Amino acid sequence: MNLPLFIGLRYTKAKRKNHFISFISLISMAGIALGVMTVIVVISVMNGFNKEFQERILSTVSHATISAFKGDHLNDWQNALEIVERSPRVEGAAPYIQTEGMLQGFRTEGALIQGVLPEFERTVTEFQNSMSYGSFDDLKDGEFNIILGTDLAAHLGVGPGETVNLYVPEFRTTAVGVTPRLKRFTVVGIFEVGMYEYDFKLALIHMEDARKLLRIPKGAAEGVRIKVDDLMQAPQIVRELAPDLDGFYRIRDWTQEHVNFFKATRTERMVMFIILSMIVAVAAFNILSTLVMLVTEKQADVAILRTLGISSGQIMGIFMVSGTLIGLIGTTLGTIFGIITAININSIIQTLEGWFNTEFLSKDVYYITEISADLQTMDVLTIIGIAFGLSILATIYPAWRASRVEPAEALRYE
Repeated sequence: MNLPLFIGLRYTKAKRKNHFISFISLISMAGIALGVMTVIVVISVMNGFNKEFQERILSTVSHATISAFKGDHLNDWQNALEIVERSPRVEGAAPYIQTEGMLQGFRTEGALIQGVLPEFERTVTEFQNSMSYGSFDDLKDGEFNIILGTDLAAHLGVGPGETVNLYVPEFRTTAVGVTPRLKRFTVVGIFEVGMYEYDFKLALIHMEDARKLLRIPKGAAEGVRIKVDDLMQAPQIVRELAPDLDGFYRIRDWTQEHVNFFKATRTERMVMFIILSMIVAVAAFNILSTLVMLVTEKQADVAILRTLGISSGQIMGIFMVSGTLIGLIGTTLGTIFGIITAININSIIQTLEGWFNTEFLSKDVYYITEISADLQTMDVLTIIGIAFGLSILATIYPAWRASRVEPAEALRYE
């Protein structure tokens, strides 16, 4: 066996006279393990949040949107829809009308009102798969039916078969003065997509009913929503579609519509990664202090080895092996526990909620109420590389100090 490796392993495993040094070694190992585990779990949970948010938000909104280049309404949406559907990358397209309104049941609440055509909308969004009551097909032209989010329906105090009054920001002049436009709708369905922002603020009606209510010209829509085969490739697909639209339409993808949010999540993830990596750096400093004390304790051994002809480079190798082994064991344990924790994070959170009788992610505060982890191999490898690299760097100075020990000075008082 290589001599520095052999002696370094012996130093790491040996029961030292100074038990404090052994204790610090264990603390260093535990610190590395805890730091690696924490970074893996937190980054995986943040990836899970980001992925879940993207999937949920993009199941209710479009991957891309076509609107009129001039004016508020798209009068020839059928032509735009026909153009984009020629692309093999487009899985579906649907016209829509959108406005804000006030819904009145037993209570009153503001809501985002979307006018849709069910036969087209099911190719773009997942509302038909999120219905907890009723059917998406119950939205019919002229019947003035409405589908509410589950939290919105609960807040209004209405259920299927009951009616709500919809006020829209379109005013009319009557004998008693200027009043907002009002129409009574019948609740025919309730959906739940799992995002409070939509379950509490969104209501769906038939597009033709929305057109009549808002007095939009016949055959017009606000725009066309598009669903593509790969949402991460949406910007590229939009660029490919733009020339076919001949400049008569404005087309935007989801990264432009929600650019601020996704920039914020990327920045937050990067900053969190750097901050949590400081835990690993602190543990690496513990390795440095451990080796400094070990070098002090083993000065006589080093002096004897030097008199036997071992070079200063081999002395450095002995202590670098000892420190690297501490970092390797800590990193390995941290990786194992981090992966196990990330995979079972949802069960762990549910258990803790049961123990403390509390809800960590309240629906009225957070967009997503369940914690899920997206464990990515590249993230894990990066974390392992950083932890192991810092562990090796922490061994260089103490090992160099050991290689500079003068045998005569070290043995003078032995």
